[in-house]
Amino acid sequence: VAEPPNHPMAAISGSGEPEETVFETGSPERTTGLRFETTISRPFLCHASIAPSAAVAVWDSHVVTVWTHSQGVFPLRRAIAMALRMDEESIKVIHRPGAGCYGHNGADDAAFDAVLMARAVPGRHVKVVWSRLDEFRAAPLGPGMATTISTTVSSEGRITSADVVVNSAPHAGRPSINGTPNLRSASYLSDPVPPAPSMDVPLSRGGGADRNAIPGYSIPNMRVRKRIVRNLPYRTSSLRSLGAFTNVFAIETLVDDIAKDLGVDPFEFRLRHLEDPRSCEVIEQLAQLTVTERAQRLPDGCGWGMGFARYKNTSGYCAVMACVNCTDEVRVTDVRCVADIGEIISPDGARNQIEGGIVQAASWATKEAVEFEGAKVLTAGWMDYPILRFSEVPQVEVKLIERPEEAPLGCGEIAQGPTAAAIGNAVLAALGVRIRDLPITRSAIIEAML
Repeated sequence: VAEPPNHPMAAISGSGEPEETVFETGSPERTTGLRFETTISRPFLCHASIAPSAAVAVWDSHVVTVWTHSQGVFPLRRAIAMALRMDEESIKVIHRPGAGCYGHNGADDAAFDAVLMARAVPGRHVKVVWSRLDEFRAAPLGPGMATTISTTVSSEGRITSADVVVNSAPHAGRPSINGTPNLRSASYLSDPVPPAPSMDVPLSRGGGADRNAIPGYSIPNMRVRKRIVRNLPYRTSSLRSLGAFTNVFAIETLVDDIAKDLGVDPFEFRLRHLEDPRSCEVIEQLAQLTVTERAQRLPDGCGWGMGFARYKNTSGYCAVMACVNCTDEVRVTDVRCVADIGEIISPDGARNQIEGGIVQAASWATKEAVEFEGAKVLTAGWMDYPILRFSEVPQVEVKLIERPEEAPLGCGEIAQGPTAAAIGNAVLAALGVRIRDLPITRSAIIEAML
């Protein structure tokens, strides 16, 4: 592993590791016209579950049983078998409700810690509860990312090319993936099993770093490349929406910048580049839902912005309008959302899921960032890792488009990217300043204005 950089994000954005072309159509390098470019970065993030990871384990003869709130009991069983060189049939992993997570946090590591301790005292149940410090410093982090997009716009006001380059730490380090346990304590055994280099999730399964990196608009010349930055001392893995949060933020803020420069309404500009009628409908219904609010005069330092994406380009459609108040701190006051998730099995459950994604995305976009000191995670607790408070939750309205004749598309992570982009565009509308390095904080805005 290379020496840690002065700033981890500099190593992400400036990486010289090989890149992979994951999508290409037409000839982006041959198009001419007005050029627009942006580079968006997202810092490393914590899962920030409300409670830390925990587990209970017991060894009875040659069988070990562990109770855990892991997201994947079967991958965890395989990982334990790999680490201890046991048969999977001798391992029982039982799920129990616990602190939730948004991908791969410390739950699996706490379970393996409990297994190792229980092995030392056969027949006795051992309970392991990580501290908050453990959770911040030992659990996998959400990867830092930097996405650059270069576009060409014709004299008719159409985007004719888009060249996307995604730089990201690895997103795929779950237990037993890549042929190794990927459990923290497995690296410290007397016969250690260190993790293999992490591979990225292929686009055929939704993508990892490149999730939603292919713009969902009708652009004849496009190329998307990604670069997985592995040579860093920070442990990373899956966090909700993977690369989609950063990539949608990059695409949708650049689309707004282009529309603003051309003097075109942002709704109209997006519709101009969409051929999918369902994409058009969520945007049109969002415009109708917010027409009265957007027509009202706002106080200085306040503004509305929008964001749109179809998650993974194959799942649910989501269009979001957000209003911010930047008179003191950056505060998201209102969010309006229109979603098309095909057949809706549980309308109340769908709304709750989308609302939760909106709130979490608002927290990521305006507050959250892991701090480092060399190779060490410096973040230790809630005082140096602020998240959105209950008193800061915006007023949220979610409208679902009923499509009982269509297949269900899912809504678990559709709101993350559109919400963040809507907040970034709302800050631009409120203050006339574009923040490209998340989170969008008061100090980031002051620095951008200088």
